[in-house]
Amino acid sequence: MKRHALRGVSTVEFAFSLLLLVPLVLGTGAIGVNLIRTLQTIQLARDAGHMFATQVDFSINGTTNGNTPGTGNQAVLGRLGASLGLNTTASNLGRAVVILSALTYVDDNTCGAAAGTAPNKDCGNYGHWVFVQRLVLGKASMRTSNYGSPIINGTDIPNNVTLDSHGRIDVTQYANLTGARANFSNANGIIPYQVVNGKVSGLPSGQRVYLAEAASLGWAMAPYAGGYPTYSFTFF
Repeated sequence: MKRHALRGVSTVEFAFSLLLLVPLVLGTGAIGVNLIRTLQTIQLARDAGHMFATQVDFSINGTTNGNTPGTGNQAVLGRLGASLGLNTTASNLGRAVVILSALTYVDDNTCGAAAGTAPNKDCGNYGHWVFVQRLVLGKASMRTSNYGSPIINGTDIPNNVTLDSHGRIDVTQYANLTGARANFSNANGIIPYQVVNGKVSGLPSGQRVYLAEAASLGWAMAPYAGGYPTYSFTFF
């Protein structure tokens, strides 16, 4: 076959190969970007939870060690989540949310503390896990907690709880009102304090479990990535 008869064949083959290569490259890029965002979401939940568990106050009026304003702590968290679009300076804005919760198990000692008496079982939430604090930073409407939320405006008005300026719930409320109950159980891997056959195990009475949840909107590029939220949680 003469050489001039083969001219243009490689160009046509390359053009056809692009029909496969271009979608493959775009899809790989979209998946890669969202994988990075997922890792960033995981790290944000870990960082936020670690600070929250060490008593860093992220409330608007909060202080840490009596001298650092809570708004400053919010700014620190905002910088940690800046690449995800976390906005801690305005309510319900941005592309990410951080949900911070403190939980405890209501036992005899908790019931006694709520009533100002000796330990007893005479309180409404005896034997339940309850919220003792809740703070939400960022775009609150983007996602709710997997573990429920304190009910502050429910239809069962007598059982609604009140959050103070630090997001805390008073012991008399979380020991008695059903609005403080969390969707949390021993199946989550944390058991309450117990003594079985002389063996002590579980979370010490009165101790708290600190939970941090983070979610962010993924990167959208149809039809390869839908921009669905990524989510992560961590316990301390």
